[in-house]
Amino acid sequence: MKKITTLFASAMLAASMTACATEGTSSSTKAAGGDAAAAISAAKAANKAAKGAGFEWRDTGKLIKKAEKLAKEGKTAEAVKLAKKAEMQAKVAQQQAKLQQNAGPRF
Repeated sequence: MKKITTLFASAMLAASMTACATEGTSSSTKAAGGDAAAAISAAKAANKAAKGAGFEWRDTGKLIKKAEKLAKEGKTAEAVKLAKKAEMQAKVAQQQAKLQQNAGPRF
């Protein structure tokens, strides 16, 4: 139970740090199309690793698809933001997989 609490706290900390870091970057001039493609690619790679470990989160793939759609529409700043969020989720899912390797009842 303590590991789950620690994992959850880590995820929340990472999410809040990501939110704070991306505030004020609504200008689409700060993120070029290449940045969006790189961020989406990184998110896909991280999600593939999480899926391989059997711990792909429900919404991560949806975030990646939405980021791809936004990038095609030219909304690169929003696409980068969603792709980074998806990448963070995938990395936390990988951490969860490592923490849960030996999970089971303790008698």
